[in-house]
Amino acid sequence: MDAANANRAYHLKWIKWKGNKCAIITQNENGPCPLIAVMNVLLLRGRVRLPSMMELITPSQVMEYLGDCILSSLPRNVSEDEQLNYEQNMHDAIAILPKLQTGLDVNVKFTAITHFEYTPELIVFDLLHIPLYHGWLIDPEMSDIAKAVGNCSYNQLVDKVITNKSAEQELVAEALIAEQFLEKTASQLTYHGLSQLISNIKEGELSVLFRNNHFITLYKHKKELYQLVTDQGFLTESNVVWETLNNIENDGQFVDSDFNLVPPKTIPPVNSQQQVDQDYLIALSLQEEAKKESETEKEWENFKVEAGMEGLSDEELARRLQLEEEKRYQKLQQQQQQQAKQAAKSNSPQHQKQQSPSESQRRRTNSVSSSPTRKNERKDDENSNGRSGKQKSVVSN
Repeated sequence: MDAANANRAYHLKWIKWKGNKCAIITQNENGPCPLIAVMNVLLLRGRVRLPSMMELITPSQVMEYLGDCILSSLPRNVSEDEQLNYEQNMHDAIAILPKLQTGLDVNVKFTAITHFEYTPELIVFDLLHIPLYHGWLIDPEMSDIAKAVGNCSYNQLVDKVITNKSAEQELVAEALIAEQFLEKTASQLTYHGLSQLISNIKEGELSVLFRNNHFITLYKHKKELYQLVTDQGFLTESNVVWETLNNIENDGQFVDSDFNLVPPKTIPPVNSQQQVDQDYLIALSLQEEAKKESETEKEWENFKVEAGMEGLSDEELARRLQLEEEKRYQKLQQQQQQQAKQAAKSNSPQHQKQQSPSESQRRRTNSVSSSPTRKNERKDDENSNGRSGKQKSVVSN
């Protein structure tokens, strides 16, 4: 392997897996997590086997293995149309494979762990039969949030929040509720979502979890979820293989290949200047988070004051706004019904007959009212020309 490829290569970590040695690909901080997560599922399933002495693997080698797996997945004994459709998907997937090295366009929906807005990149997971999940779900009991978010995807919800902030009061309230939900669930995992993952993922299933804009190899063992530890910093920690996923606070525990708890990696001490720098960065981060949260709370309180609902809790305010929206909708329906009745009445034959006499009366009235004017004009012409009465009679005839 030349120096250029060595610099771009990924380190392999050999672990014990179901009684055999198995390689997993590790990554540094900026590693291509979609590519690594998918490849590690295939390695743990045994669909890809690497030489036992191999320590590094290049991106091009990984792409070759993935391409071979896609080609070998061609179904047999299917109709010609199904085969053509699969071949087309296969060519699309191979064309998309390079994107796995940098990231995928994934847009979650907040309604189920398998709900994503369709993008071509998802074909790779379908062809390799790798389930893709997320846990960014709304608890159905939180009706105000569920109503504010609706069936929107993440991208649609962000656009909705921006647009509705300058709309009517009801829409502004929904926008603020949705914005608070996004901020409070910034880790992209909720307890309702975690519960759904545990309930729906099959025992012994290997899958990929999308969380915090990362792709993680996930495994279910004895009704518990475990994330594969691929951080290159644990390359030499042979006992650290999995990390528990039983809360949303990112404080899971490390376990070995047999899922026995092990102490976390010892962190080397830092010098005083490094500690100062770390403390300063943490303080800045906390300050920025506090400022953002304060601005959101202030915006929410200002809205309640402007709406004349100061002192109400968020739930009471949402309920009040929902009642007002229902009243407004009923009023709008009544107006539409009245307009429909008036339109039907004006189009009836009886109504049109009643209008005819009045129109003829208006024509007669206009005709009568115009007669004195013509007489006056005639008289003025006779006076100006000095005509005789005989001449008048001629004109009159």
